[in-house]
Amino acid sequence: MPPSVRTALGQAQAASAPFVRAADRFAVLFVPLTLVLAAAAWAFSADPVRAVAVLVVATPCPLLLAAPIAIMSGLSRAARIGVVIKGGGALERLAAGQVMLFDKTGTLTQGRPGLTDVVTAGGRIDADELLRLAASLDQVSAHVLASAIVTAGTRRGLALQMPDDVREVHGYGLEGTVGMHRVRLGKASWVVGGEPPPWVRQVRRRADLDGSLTVFAAVDDEPAGAFLLEDPIRPDAPRMVRALREAGVTRVVLVTGDRADIADMVGRVVGVDTVLADCDPADKLAAIERESAHGATIMVGDGVNDAPALAAAGAGVALAARGATASSEAADVVLTVDRVDALADAILIARRSKRIALQAVLIGMGLSLVAMVAAAVGFLPPAAGAILQEVIDVLAIGIALRAVLPGAIHTIAMPPVDVATATRLRAEHDAVLPAVERIRSVADGLSTRDCDLDPARTLLARLEGELLPHERAEEALLVPIVARALDGTEATAATSRTHAEIEHQVSRLRRLLTGLDNDTVQPEDVVELRRLLYGLYAVLRLHNAQEEEGAFSLVPIGAAVGGPRRERRDPKGGANSGVAGSGRHLDVLG
Repeated sequence: MPPSVRTALGQAQAASAPFVRAADRFAVLFVPLTLVLAAAAWAFSADPVRAVAVLVVATPCPLLLAAPIAIMSGLSRAARIGVVIKGGGALERLAAGQVMLFDKTGTLTQGRPGLTDVVTAGGRIDADELLRLAASLDQVSAHVLASAIVTAGTRRGLALQMPDDVREVHGYGLEGTVGMHRVRLGKASWVVGGEPPPWVRQVRRRADLDGSLTVFAAVDDEPAGAFLLEDPIRPDAPRMVRALREAGVTRVVLVTGDRADIADMVGRVVGVDTVLADCDPADKLAAIERESAHGATIMVGDGVNDAPALAAAGAGVALAARGATASSEAADVVLTVDRVDALADAILIARRSKRIALQAVLIGMGLSLVAMVAAAVGFLPPAAGAILQEVIDVLAIGIALRAVLPGAIHTIAMPPVDVATATRLRAEHDAVLPAVERIRSVADGLSTRDCDLDPARTLLARLEGELLPHERAEEALLVPIVARALDGTEATAATSRTHAEIEHQVSRLRRLLTGLDNDTVQPEDVVELRRLLYGLYAVLRLHNAQEEEGAFSLVPIGAAVGGPRRERRDPKGGANSGVAGSGRHLDVLG
């Protein structure tokens, strides 16, 4: 698009802003006011030069130019951070928002399932090999859960193979040959068959408690295990909610079609005021109407089902990075970056732009009125008035142009060297997550009768060889980076304390296993070992979540690492809104 066309379009959009329209109406009233003042100066002084001076110095430019320039500058500034605001009216509605409503999937969560654990059946095959076989088979699948399994296998550095003789059984799953093995993935009723063994019931119970999805696997016609997947919360979502409150948002509401227990968990972690679960599009519209009583509303969503709510809210915000086209069309504001914390910055930019527009108008028109009065009483000749009028115009426009300059936003700038270090540590962070999940698996497998300590000893070697070096590297490198970014060590004190606790718990595990062997182990020793493992697992899960929110979420856009992402679009909604309905890999719980 040529620059002249873009300028004209920007001017047309800015002119639609309510503040600009009000300024235009006041500019119309300014003309008769100027004529009346000029006539009064001539009548009372009998000097026509004073009337001329009043006419020369009168300038409506702060109304006609300064306000649109400030609004257009705000639109430009927001676009630089990846937020497209559709005109000055949308900018003003965004600036006025006090009640924020969020959809959950794809907005507060990442919108695509991620692998959280691999459960094996009786140790017939280890977790990494089971994941390798499953990821190899799922390379040819277009299902969103298949993408999550392939991504997990790639991130762990597993050597995937292309499968042969692949066959999809609609509504049940996928089977094919990987190397020398026949692999089947899908529902438990199809993969396991018959009466489910205890490990299947345990996987289903755990998935039901965690709100996870399950994919069961069989290798060579024998049930081999299951994969647990869930849609993780965006690491930047809690920071975004806090930034919204600092920006002036007084109420945050989560509106979702998911069941109440999952929605409540997300709401607690993110920090919303109210959670509305099991909502269809009509319920979301009703929620917006109710919340409008508390103030101007802003609705944030990314799926087709969110489009009516986006259109009904005071300002609709769509996530276009992975959202549906319909939501982007219905929204007033579109986030083109895959980070929701940009929304808080956009609100700050919108409010700053409106404030600067008001300042430009008040200062410019105030100086113009003072100059007109001075000209009317004879203190300002026409020649000097002409020069002063230009100075006032330039000053008002200069004030308005401040809106295009960087203002106070919550995004934290990091030097490139710190970004590179944090990105590398994030890759290592993801690489040790399987070792963390292995802690729970080993603890689950402990028995007070005929206890085998070999899995625990293997786990200890893995923790000391993989986990502890990573935690020490984070303490030495990541903690100083975060402290520099946040201008203080208080924000990193909890992270350092947790690093010390992890070292302590692994040391306790080594001391406990040193004095035990398979022949002399007692039931109380097994209970203590299980208690220690579960405690270490809980500490690590909380620590990892805090690091992702407090440290890795600071890494700028485009610096994130990870395996290849194969986005799947559901024809009825957002990036994964059809997961529960497809039924091909999803095990029906309960």
